[in-house]
Amino acid sequence: MMPTSQPETSGPSEERATPDDLLHARTGTEVSPEDIVLASGKDITPRNLEWAKRKLEAEGPSALDKLLP
Repeated sequence: MMPTSQPETSGPSEERATPDDLLHARTGTEVSPEDIVLASGKDITPRNLEWAKRKLEAEGPSALDKLLP
């Protein structure tokens, strides 16, 4: 008697990859403190927003690029 089920093949899934357009940091718009907080992996809280504002003032929009891979 032959088994009716076949083992599932595992491999990389195209659906699991992040689309390229989501990986780019800037789209020609201003970088906001919220962008900095989110890129750092932190929650948006008043304290984190203040930190992000100071980081933006010190480093400019490149602060976001430094946080992203």
